[in-house]
Amino acid sequence: MRFILPLGLIATTLAIAPVRFDREKVLRVKPQDEKQANIIKDLAKTNQLDFWYPDAIHHIAANMTIDFRVSEKEFHSIQSALDQNKMHYEILIHDLQEEIEKQFDVKEDIPGRHSYAKYNNWNKIIAWTKKMVHKHPEMVSRIKIGTTVEDNPLYVLKIGKRDERRKAIFMDCGIHAREWISPAFCQWFVYQAAKTYGKNKIMTKLLDRMNFYVLPVFNVDGYIWSWTQNRMWRKNRSKNQNSKCIGTDLNRNFNVSWNSFPNTKNPCLNTYGGPEPESEKETKAVTDFIRSHLKSIKAYITFHSYSQMLLFPYGYTSKLPANHKDLAKVAKIGTDVLATRYETRYIYGPIASTIY
Repeated sequence: MRFILPLGLIATTLAIAPVRFDREKVLRVKPQDEKQANIIKDLAKTNQLDFWYPDAIHHIAANMTIDFRVSEKEFHSIQSALDQNKMHYEILIHDLQEEIEKQFDVKEDIPGRHSYAKYNNWNKIIAWTKKMVHKHPEMVSRIKIGTTVEDNPLYVLKIGKRDERRKAIFMDCGIHAREWISPAFCQWFVYQAAKTYGKNKIMTKLLDRMNFYVLPVFNVDGYIWSWTQNRMWRKNRSKNQNSKCIGTDLNRNFNVSWNSFPNTKNPCLNTYGGPEPESEKETKAVTDFIRSHLKSIKAYITFHSYSQMLLFPYGYTSKLPANHKDLAKVAKIGTDVLATRYETRYIYGPIASTIY
């Protein structure tokens, strides 16, 4: 006898339940010497530790503050190992799931108005891009630069005058899916730029001289997955050959010192750099766009979260670039502007400093 299941029942059966993080903890440890640093590295080899800072094992060093997530199951063994080696630790988050649930407040304060004080899902962000163009047609335009592996559109918002020959800065947010404060910043920046032009002297001067290309969400598929299935998802959603593990770290998929570290070669790690440089549709779309605008784009700024730092070239070496002094000078001016003119409480708010 053959049984035919109703379609609705099949769909329910196949539905994936979102990952939960009940009673998972985030610890902060500061190894006092190389011996203690190596203990952390060894623990990472035998336990599933999700490093928040630094994001890779090879960066761990003595006298460095290290934050990592540990499951409820493994917490006691980690705690015991730290105690046995007389390593001081602090529990930053006692129940990660409780903190995560606080972030899913998507109710509109005012129906139809985009919120810059709450996190927005992808559908709200894509609707927002349309609204910004409609509301500021003389200042904002939307450019489709490609699609993701799951065929979602990649939109860049151009802020400024229509002259393509003007100098420009390219900005991206959300290259790591779980860093929600990053896309939130890009939305806020576009809003502030369009709103304060002609009113704020600094913004007016900037936009009179140059344009900004802003990619509000680089890793769209991963961002959607972090909202619907796994809040801690970091990579994109591409399939990897000969592996059940999904995704590539788009931040390590560029053709710059690609695959130079051992922990970028394992598809199951959050830092997997992909099978080859620019193998991912998202990375290729961005690099193609930048290459087609090389005459105008003078800088590329990518926004991440959690570490409260301003980093400039290069991430793969400690050797200073030839123009380090110039970069440091510009960096100081930039941070001073953010600190004095804009809502830094939102960029570095308590949510971003604990959940990213």
